[in-house]
Amino acid sequence: MTASTPSRTAAAPPDPGTLKAVPVRHYGQWVAAVVCLALLVLLVRAVATNETIQWDVIGSRIFFDAILDGLVTTIWLTVASMVLGVLGGVLVAVLRLSDNLLLRSISAAFVWLFRGTPVLVQILIWFNLALFFPRLGFGGASVSTNDLITPFTAALLALTLNEAAYMSEIVRGGILAVDGGQREAAEALGMTSGLVLRRIVLPQAMKVIIPPTGNELVTLLKTTSLVAVIGAGDLLTQAQAVGATDFTRLEMLIVASIWYLVLTTIASAGQALLERRFLRGSTHARGRSWLLRRIATDLRPGRNQDAGAVAAPVPPSEERDAR
Repeated sequence: MTASTPSRTAAAPPDPGTLKAVPVRHYGQWVAAVVCLALLVLLVRAVATNETIQWDVIGSRIFFDAILDGLVTTIWLTVASMVLGVLGGVLVAVLRLSDNLLLRSISAAFVWLFRGTPVLVQILIWFNLALFFPRLGFGGASVSTNDLITPFTAALLALTLNEAAYMSEIVRGGILAVDGGQREAAEALGMTSGLVLRRIVLPQAMKVIIPPTGNELVTLLKTTSLVAVIGAGDLLTQAQAVGATDFTRLEMLIVASIWYLVLTTIASAGQALLERRFLRGSTHARGRSWLLRRIATDLRPGRNQDAGAVAAPVPPSEERDAR
C-alpha cells in the first residue's frame, strides 16, 4: 500500500501592479485638529470683540516715539549682554576645563553664584550697590557709585554676568562632546593648546553649542523686561510709562507683547540660519531644511496610496533574478 504524495507546486507570485494599498484613516488626528482650531477661533474672537480693549489705541501706538526708544534700548541691551556673555562664557568654560585647581575652583564658584541666584535679585543688587560701596576706586581716584552705576549699567552688568554663567555650561558641554582623539591628533602634529581650541575643538563643538545658544538669546531678549523694576528705559518701562498717563496700561502691554513677538521671531529665524550653516553635511541638515515639505507631504490626501504603490513587495523570483 503506497501513500500518494501531493505535488508541491510553487504558487505564482502576485503582480505588484494589482496590489491595492488601503490608506490608514487617522480620524483621531482630524478630530483633535478640529477641536484645537475651534478653541483657537473662540479665543481670538473673545479677545477681538472684547469691549474693554481699545484696539485703536494699540494700532496708533505701535510706532510711538517712546515705544521705539524703548525698543532700541531693549535691542542694544540684548545684543551687548549676549556678546559679552558669550565671550565670558567661553572664558569660564575653558577655565573649568583647566588642569589648574585654583582656576577650576574660581570658575565653578562664579557659575554657582550667578546661576544660583535669580536675575531680578542680581539687577536690584547692582542697582543698589551704592548702599554697600558709596564710592568705587582707590583714594583720590574714586568715583561716586551712583554716578558710575546707572540703571542701564546695572542692567547690563546683571544680564551679562548671568548669561556668562549659563553660556559657560553650554560651551563646556559642547567642548566635552568633541572626541578626545581630535585633540590628541592635533597635539601630535605640534599644535599648541590655544590653536587646538580655536581650529579643532570649537568649530566641531559649534554644532552642539548653537541650538542652546539660540534659545538663550530668545530667553535673554524676554529677560530684559525685568530691568523695568529699576527704570532702565527698556521697552516694558516705556510701555508702562505711556500707559500710566491715560490709563491704557493693558493696551500698552499688548503693544509691548507685539514687539517682543516680532523680536523673538527674528531671533528664532537667525538661529535657524546659523544651525543650517553649522549643520551642513550632517544627517540633521536635510531633515531640518525639509521639515515643512515633509509636513505638507504627510498632510496630502492619498499619501498612503502613493506610499503603498512605491513600497509594493518584489516577488521572490524577480528578486533572485536581480541578484
